[in-house]
Amino acid sequence: MRIAVATPGGNVGRHVVAILIRAGLRPLLLARRPERLASAVRAEADVAGVDLYDADGVVAATRGVEALYWVDPSTGSEDPFGDYTRATAAVVRTVTENQIGRTVFQSSVGAELRHGAGEIDGLAATEVALEAVGAAVTHLRCGFFFTNLELQLEAIRAGRIPIILPVDQPMAWVAPQDIAEVAVTRLLSRDWSGRVVQAVHGPADLTWAEAAEIVSAAVGRPVTVEQISDDAMRELLHASGMTAGLTDAVIGMSTGLRDGFVPEQSRTARTTTPTTLAAWAYDTLRPELAGH
Repeated sequence: MRIAVATPGGNVGRHVVAILIRAGLRPLLLARRPERLASAVRAEADVAGVDLYDADGVVAATRGVEALYWVDPSTGSEDPFGDYTRATAAVVRTVTENQIGRTVFQSSVGAELRHGAGEIDGLAATEVALEAVGAAVTHLRCGFFFTNLELQLEAIRAGRIPIILPVDQPMAWVAPQDIAEVAVTRLLSRDWSGRVVQAVHGPADLTWAEAAEIVSAAVGRPVTVEQISDDAMRELLHASGMTAGLTDAVIGMSTGLRDGFVPEQSRTARTTTPTTLAAWAYDTLRPELAGH
């Protein structure tokens, strides 16, 4: 079985690759910078050096592929939605011209809104475009990644994480490795077709206040959260070097989901995954914070 993996070095993609290799497959890795992949991984995979925004390159690299794990690549530009449009064009051409039988797309909780959720709107547009061409596609509607906390290391060290969601609003938190497990089961299975939506909600819905308590216990230092204004967050993101366009898109992800949003799929055995925030924080955040 020939399976291609986009963003193989990403938070989820690297786990997808590792699982496929352990399953005895030799995946095709679509990497803009192949040299950044571990040599041990490159030895067990075929690697195509390709920019995922380059539709011609992705189409050429994926000829003969039966299943595709697709992630719209991260964007740091002033025009994030233009980047999403280019990535969407690349995957749609790839799936249609190469007649790829199954595509698993890494989407997000909130994409069901289609509009009004900031950067998530770009993922929603990819969902719509894949459905429009009749692709057999599973949309993984993922919750909030645990790994997003690694972007807040300085705030965690300082003991205070600024947020713009209400501190008592519960939401799905999920480990990227659990998303990868769900993705690989879909990639390997031939027992589905058409459009499938698969939420990946992690083990529990947590408020930011609850998450801070869990992180505090895991890393051995007190961490609190504080809701700040949208404008204050905008200033923080600008100060970090984020472009104005991306800042608006990032803030929109929170503002679009904070007023009574309920995910399309509820928490069930199908949408719940096992890795806890406590276990992840102890294994990942605690070592990163050690000595500081």
